[in-house]
Amino acid sequence: MDKKIHTLPELPYAYDALAPFISKEIMELHHSKHHAAYIKNLNDALGKHPELFEKTVEDLLKDLDVVPEDIRMAVKNNGGGHVNHSMFWETMSPKGGGELTGVLAEEITKTFGSFEDFKAKFNDAGAKRFGSGWVWLVRTKEGKLNVLSTANQDNPMSEGHFPIMGNDVWEHAYYLQYKNVRADYLKAWWNVVNWQAVEKRFNNI
Repeated sequence: MDKKIHTLPELPYAYDALAPFISKEIMELHHSKHHAAYIKNLNDALGKHPELFEKTVEDLLKDLDVVPEDIRMAVKNNGGGHVNHSMFWETMSPKGGGELTGVLAEEITKTFGSFEDFKAKFNDAGAKRFGSGWVWLVRTKEGKLNVLSTANQDNPMSEGHFPIMGNDVWEHAYYLQYKNVRADYLKAWWNVVNWQAVEKRFNNI
């Protein structure tokens, strides 16, 4: 297949590195099975229109109207799954957690009132997402910070927003460890957030 075929990125840490907050079993299944499946399905879809391998997945998600209709939904779902998870792995770390400082922290406080108010709004949006999806901190197309939630593997880029950080609230992200208590997972997740990576994404907008 084309040399530009999309591939599964390696994790920047071991599968057990985020324990006890996210278990080794969850990470291994999430990365090696779920993320890998999105990539396979994305490549299969793009194989019907090989010229699209010349574009980044991000560019395709930003303008889904350029994607042929016969594969548009597959690219939205599986391309989103690939991009979302690639960001997700990078914005977590075994040395994560703690308080955010710097320019992003200042803007979060300015926008949401305080860092704790931001976390509460973020967790609430994640808890209220019906079914599967994601919760995000984005820079909106108007240039402001906002917390929002998307269904399935939809990426905020498709609506003109830039995702700074996001948490996966599909059941496969937490059910083996937290069962049906999504709120416990959302609370625990802050212990692994890689604020340096999040700040880098914010600075690269």
